[in-house]
Amino acid sequence: MAFLFGALLGLVLGVAVVMAFARLENSRAEQRRELAATVSSFSKLTVQDLKTLIPPEFYPSWLKWLNQELIKIWPFVNEAASELIKTSVEPVFEQYKSFILASIHFSKLTLGTVAPQFTGVQLLDSDSAGIIMELEMQWDGNPNIVLDIQTTLGISLPVQSKVDFTLKVVGGEMTAIPGISDAIEGTIRDTIEDTLTWPNRIIVPIVPGDYSDLELKPVGLLEVKLVEARDLKNKDLVGKSDPFAVLYIRPLSAKTKKSKTINNDLNPIWNEHYEFVVEDSSTQHLTVKIYDDEGLQPSEIIGCARVELAGLQPGKVKDAWLELVKDLEIQRDKKPRGQVHLELLYYPFGKQEGVSNPFASQIQLTSLEKVLKTESNGFDVNQRKNVIMRGVLSVTVISAEDLPAMDVMGKADPFVVLYLKKGETKKKTRVVTETLNPIWNQTFDFVVEDALHDLLMVEVWDHDTFGKDYIGRCILTLTRVILEGEFQDTYVLQGAKSGKLNLHFKWTPQPIYRDHERDQ
Repeated sequence: MAFLFGALLGLVLGVAVVMAFARLENSRAEQRRELAATVSSFSKLTVQDLKTLIPPEFYPSWLKWLNQELIKIWPFVNEAASELIKTSVEPVFEQYKSFILASIHFSKLTLGTVAPQFTGVQLLDSDSAGIIMELEMQWDGNPNIVLDIQTTLGISLPVQSKVDFTLKVVGGEMTAIPGISDAIEGTIRDTIEDTLTWPNRIIVPIVPGDYSDLELKPVGLLEVKLVEARDLKNKDLVGKSDPFAVLYIRPLSAKTKKSKTINNDLNPIWNEHYEFVVEDSSTQHLTVKIYDDEGLQPSEIIGCARVELAGLQPGKVKDAWLELVKDLEIQRDKKPRGQVHLELLYYPFGKQEGVSNPFASQIQLTSLEKVLKTESNGFDVNQRKNVIMRGVLSVTVISAEDLPAMDVMGKADPFVVLYLKKGETKKKTRVVTETLNPIWNQTFDFVVEDALHDLLMVEVWDHDTFGKDYIGRCILTLTRVILEGEFQDTYVLQGAKSGKLNLHFKWTPQPIYRDHERDQ
């Protein structure tokens, strides 16, 4: 009996201990969940939320004093800043205005009566010479900006613009006249984007004098070759897209380049060359946008890409395949939109612009540089446009690696076909049977009439008894071999599941100049 009683008591105590332990663990788990939720809530707080939690009365005394002084001088700042904005922005409006707009200028511009307030400060750097601080400013102002717009239709519109970029016609509706709203909004948007994002320097003379040396000046030229695009997203329900490209560094209409339209092709080849003036290579970037030409309807964007100029080495050719995205700022759409192939060459102006010239005389010059170099230790743009790079291109097809299987035995009988896009002669290697890693080591010579504007097409085929099957290709510009003279590299096959080509190039130049009288 005592044994049964002891066993029963032990069972009851064991169950009680287990239940207490489980309840304790559940309680601790609930506390951890509440703590995690609290931490998550704090992590989602914005700067504005934190400012709500910490009201202005808790700001440092010196920050309060600074805000009070700013309120006192704001009327004078408003008057000076309004005049400065008017004189600075109106010339920019003229550069961006649409053909629908005849003129656009401010008829009224005031920043209002509410002064900005400093709401935060961050110490960035300090030394014996001084300190560098970053002040955060909040402005809940009441500006009044009215634009006087004359259209080519003879209509005058007083348009009121708020800082948050809403437009309202004084005494009317913006949508009353088709096309006017989009033209005005596009003009203002481009002006604001260029004025605020491009590296600007506004010189305000305190005493009379010549301050032209303080103004930002062009520092170099960017040569861009739009080679091709591949695997573009089809935007047409019937047939294929008709792609064209738009390229710019600054979104000025006069400085934006547009390619030709390639009809019904998702793998277009443009082979077009453009030049862009660079004002600040450390902050500017090249933007490329690919559109589908819809004829009379607005073109639909396929994708866009961006290249930071800071990543380009002066005097060195960069061959780049860029992934296209839907939006450069908000990249939420991860669907593939294709790739665009660019060749980029950046070279600064001479030392007189404050940028060292990588093509100076103390550096050994290649054949192209010798042709383009002038007595002023720089590039003569007019001379460079007139030169034709004629010469002999020697291409050695060394080998291929990891080609896709093309027959039932898991092998292929590959050979390579080479030709210039502007030429008619095709060269072909021998067929190497039953291998996915063929070795050719065959050299072919091409007489190139205009190497700066030609392309080398390299195609890999599989030989069959009754024909041939296409495997893949490489499309190569000749700029790099002209600059370097000789090099070897490996290229990925386009259009193939796998595979690489090992090629060697050598250039023997015979530069000539265009006959101006014949061209005219």
